[in-house]
Amino acid sequence: MTAAIPESATPVELPAETRRKVTDLFTRDEIKMLTARSDLMGFWAVGSTWAVIAASFALLAWAGAQPLVLAIPVIVLGLCLIAGRQLCLAILMHDASHGTLFKSKWLNDVFADWTCARPIWNDLQKYKAHHFIHHTKTGTAEDTDISLVAPFPCSRASLARKLLRDIAGVTGVKFFIGRFLMDAGYVKWTVANDVVWLPKEGVSTGYRVAMFARNVTPTVIVNGLLFAALWAVGHPWLFAAWVVAYMTPFALFVRIRSMAEHACTEKTADMFRNTRSTRAGWLARATVAPIHVNHHIEHHVMASVPYFRLPQMHRLLRERNAVPVAPGYLDVMRMVSAGRAS
Repeated sequence: MTAAIPESATPVELPAETRRKVTDLFTRDEIKMLTARSDLMGFWAVGSTWAVIAASFALLAWAGAQPLVLAIPVIVLGLCLIAGRQLCLAILMHDASHGTLFKSKWLNDVFADWTCARPIWNDLQKYKAHHFIHHTKTGTAEDTDISLVAPFPCSRASLARKLLRDIAGVTGVKFFIGRFLMDAGYVKWTVANDVVWLPKEGVSTGYRVAMFARNVTPTVIVNGLLFAALWAVGHPWLFAAWVVAYMTPFALFVRIRSMAEHACTEKTADMFRNTRSTRAGWLARATVAPIHVNHHIEHHVMASVPYFRLPQMHRLLRERNAVPVAPGYLDVMRMVSAGRAS
């Protein structure tokens, strides 16, 4: 997960007051170039993600006919590949919420919602409202994602327990319960770990059933189509792999990604210090860092930059000594687990 991308070997000591104006960092022509969106690249991102998912299903179908000693490692690999692309769908939803995945509003708001958000039981419009607060209040008590990184730093034993809960599916079960409660209107919608119960007075059971049905229907439709496609090719059991991947390695990948982005960063309004970019090799890109999401400082500096231009933006910032050398994901995990024993 820590295979290097080209970087200067000399760390950069950032100034006490980091420049935060985009126009101080880039020329107007550079900003225009970096923020140029592309429908072709958007369709490539969505299409290639689903192509890898389809190939992973084919791999699992093949493994199902092999001796157990061969099938088990291949099944584990297939589940990890699917979970990595489920995270990729989540990141594509994230990019669409910023209007950078495609040029048109319809493709970002509707097409990406049905092809990226709904398959993983999410809602692009609700996510957009939640996520924009994270950008404006990053690292503060009002940050909608603060609960994801609040437990850090922790001890290595504590981090190990968290990761084991993810792998064992405990986190996934909690997510399913939480999503049910949110769609039924019991809990305020979030993609973080905090739970805010909504008022119960004056809300009938019938109203909650109707609300749940309305909220969950798009997810049921999309996943129903996925199940039907797997049934049509003679392997309906593969849908269970989709669910298992979502409940186990997907939860693990989400945790590692969120730790890398903001855990143990400074409590400051400076986006260069309250956010972290991370070095991503091929393994990280297949699991915890799809479509350049590891360039997270860059994203917070200019959220209008589409995914495929983030590496170029990173190189420009490095050349101008505006960002430090990025740590690897294992480096981050050591950093966030350097707390006291518990």
